[in-house]
Parts: sequence; C-alpha cells; structure tokens
Amino acid sequence: MRLLMVEDDEKIAEPVADSLRRAGYAIDWARDGREAELSLHHDIYDLVLLDLGLPKVDGIKVLTGYRGRGGYAPVIILTACDAIESRVIGPAAGADDYLVKPFDLDELAARIRALLRRRTEQSDPIFMHGDLTLNPANHTATHKGETLDLVSREVGLLRILIEESTRVFTRRELEDKLYGWGQEIASNTIDVLVHGSRRKLGTQHIVNVRGVGYRLKRYE
Repeated sequence: MRLLMVEDDEKIAEPVADSLRRAGYAIDWARDGREAELSLHHDIYDLVLLDLGLPKVDGIKVLTGYRGRGGYAPVIILTACDAIESRVIGPAAGADDYLVKPFDLDELAARIRALLRRRTEQSDPIFMHGDLTLNPANHTATHKGETLDLVSREVGLLRILIEESTRVFTRRELEDKLYGWGQEIASNTIDVLVHGSRRKLGTQHIVNVRGVGYRLKRYE
C-alpha cells in the first residue's frame, strides 16, 4: 500500500513516516500544498494524510481540487485546528476522517487500516489466481486452502502481480509501487522479496522473465 503524507512540520512528519514504514507501507512525503497537488495528479496512492495549514496552497484547496478531478483515495485530515471545526470542514471538502494534533501513532495506524479495509471491501477484496487466493483487506492469502504466513510487503507484491497477472513488472516498477520517495533500498531488494514469497508460495508461481522482471505463472 502506498500513502501520501502532506505535512510541513518535520517533527510531526518524520515519526509518522517511520512508524508507517515499519508497518509495511510505502510513504511519500509532500511538504507543501503545491507539491501535494503535483503528487496527487499521478493517482497512485491508496490513502492520503493531509495537513490543513500548508504553505503555498492550503489543505482544503488541495482536497477539493483532488476530489474535483475524480480522486477517490481515502483522505485523513491531520490538523491542529479545533476538532469541531475539522469535523464540519473536512467531510464537506471530501475528507473521510480526521485526527487532531497531537495524536497517537497507534490510533493513526488503526484509522488507516479501517479506511483501507473499507475501501477494499467495497471493491471486491478477494483476488484469485490458480490455487492462490489473496485478501488484501486482512492481509491473508491461501494456497490450495493452506494459509500462507506472509509479511506486509509480500502481500503487497502479490497484489500488484495478481491485479495484472498477464503483465511483466520490472524491478523499478515494483520498487515504485512498494516503496516511498527517498526510501533507501538495496539493488537486490525486490529479488529478496520475491525469493521470500516463492519460498512460502512455491517457486513456480512467480516467474522471472530474464532481463525484464517478474510476473505470475500463466494458466491456460
């Protein structure tokens, strides 16, 4: 899952980003409203964390513009404003939830999980490919009826591959989908992730297309 955090205060943003990365999310960090607008044009995010008091373009304008263009990712407002004001302004502009600063990181993580689960459940959360069944809403997968013990990044990898099961993904494409801007990753990170997934799923299910990247096994 890839999240966009829009926050100009480093003292707030850095611990949030660190906590969510440890939970397995890819986090991109926009530091002002204009950067947020440019980032949201790419439509690659599963959820947005949005501060209201931003430099250059305020958070409400970012949100209304995003919704006006058809942006559908859930948005959680992070605000130092009065809770009652946020409760009124946020939903009117298209927000799905809000937290008033300072907030607890565990509470933020719970709100994120709830919104992502709700979004996934609304759009048929179950993916099937041969003997593999994947439920991203609760991070579970089964193979031939047996539950697989997958970590968050492995679930994310399988979701990417299964959503476009006939496509070959390059390592760079997988890195972009699974990791955030500026996140330091080794040159063999994707290979290691694939190896761990194969060990649990079976080596034949994720195919290495030499010189290109990875795809799922094809079924006739």
